[in-house]
Amino acid sequence: YIGWRMHGTLGGITAGVLFVIPSIFVMLLLSYLAVAHIDIPAVAAAFYGIQPVVVAVVIEAVLRIGKKALKHSLLYGFAAVAFVAIFFLKIPFPYIIFASALGGLLMQGRFPKEFCKGDFDPQTRECTIKDEPENGKNRTKPTLSHLVKVFSICFGLWIVVVGVIWIGFGHTSTLSHIALFFSKAAFVTFGGAYAVLSYITEVAVSNGWLTMKQMLIGLGLAESTPGPLIMVTQYVGFLGAWHLPGELTPLTAGILGALITTYVTFLPCFFFIFAGAPFIEAMAGNQRLQAALTGVTAAVVGVVLNLAVWFGYKVILPSGEGLDVYALVSAIISLLLLQKYHVPIQYMVPLGAVVGMIWKLFIL
Repeated sequence: YIGWRMHGTLGGITAGVLFVIPSIFVMLLLSYLAVAHIDIPAVAAAFYGIQPVVVAVVIEAVLRIGKKALKHSLLYGFAAVAFVAIFFLKIPFPYIIFASALGGLLMQGRFPKEFCKGDFDPQTRECTIKDEPENGKNRTKPTLSHLVKVFSICFGLWIVVVGVIWIGFGHTSTLSHIALFFSKAAFVTFGGAYAVLSYITEVAVSNGWLTMKQMLIGLGLAESTPGPLIMVTQYVGFLGAWHLPGELTPLTAGILGALITTYVTFLPCFFFIFAGAPFIEAMAGNQRLQAALTGVTAAVVGVVLNLAVWFGYKVILPSGEGLDVYALVSAIISLLLLQKYHVPIQYMVPLGAVVGMIWKLFIL
């Protein structure tokens, strides 16, 4: 988006592509190590040490996002309802996002102050959002023809790649399922990777693409590598194709699965920016739009809390093994280091791996 603001479409493409490329190669290597060499005691111990750190990282994310998003008791209600809906009622994530946006839209008229993102005047009950200065060089007008043009280009780029996968490997192949699922997941990634991870994990584990422990490892790897956290989807695609390779070798299938996943995950991002950004900028002061987005943001806190509870339960109380005291203590210490001492996440994950190796190989 920043690249688009500064230098138009070419700037957006350059910024987006270069943001992702370095982490593609890093995650490919780490994904291979995680699945091909997990039987080596040192590797298994390192990944064991990562898991409780990941739990602490997700809890810290809940606290950080909640502090920014939940400015009123009403918004706490949005988060609570979202948590109950996804954790207890198992309502799919996309429906929660839609409902929270609708809720914000409907409640904005009655609670204008709670949904105001600018200066609220209690006498007139009006919210004023200061217009940002037009410093960018981009001047794309929000027209229907522009929207159709961008959609046509992006859909063409999507159908070419996914079509080749369908024709070459069949619609029942793992690669085809991966391409379609992550295309859909990309369109509901509201609130960042943390918000959609429980949705992705549930589908991936139920499809036999990977185990819960492997998902926790992937999240830890994504946290400690360059690029966005959503690169964990590439890890999921790699392991899914590796475990269900069809007629391909596991490594070949894994690489294809990883690259396809990354492609279909980020292509919609380019579509949203190039097609939607002109409209969003033109509607920056629209109170109804801001109210809907505020509702979504508050609900995302509840969704991420679900992720923290889910991961925490799986790591600290692993199935059939009882309480893992090391995991509990490690998670508490990690959360303390993140919250009180603000130790960077990229240092916490490797530190957790080293401590896990020491615990497993020399103490336990």
